[in-house]
Amino acid sequence: MPKYTLNVNTKKLEVEVTQGTSLLWVLREHLGLTGTKYGCGIAQCGACTIHVDDKPMRACTLQVDNVSDRQEIITIEGLSEKGDHRVQQAWVNQQVPQCGYCQSGQIMQAVSLLAENPNPSREEIKKYMNGILCRCGTYLRVIAAIEAAAKTNSQAS
Repeated sequence: MPKYTLNVNTKKLEVEVTQGTSLLWVLREHLGLTGTKYGCGIAQCGACTIHVDDKPMRACTLQVDNVSDRQEIITIEGLSEKGDHRVQQAWVNQQVPQCGYCQSGQIMQAVSLLAENPNPSREEIKKYMNGILCRCGTYLRVIAAIEAAAKTNSQAS
């Protein structure tokens, strides 16, 4: 089996897995980073959203051999050391999660949105978050949390 060196959450990690293994399974099963969830396996639900070089990507369809050790992979665990990233705090304050399954994907997508657009309109939030499915229907709380995180960021500036 080939060995791969990955830059995950600012650490260089080595894994030995079959070529073509999805990054999702590498993260979850080989590196123990279970915050990234398996939802659909076809990049349609967004539960497996991670950042690769600051861009949101679906880990379920991204093969480990398509990621180099020069690319920075950030999972929900790497977003903040204590779970206190402003988006995570907004999620708690707005009581977003119901079942919680999609929340790491939602948060990772929201962080990307705010990095690209620090003060998005409600319509921009809806459009950007459209690809992350929530079976519990907490979309209004997701929007409220993103708006709160954006406001927190503008107050910090």
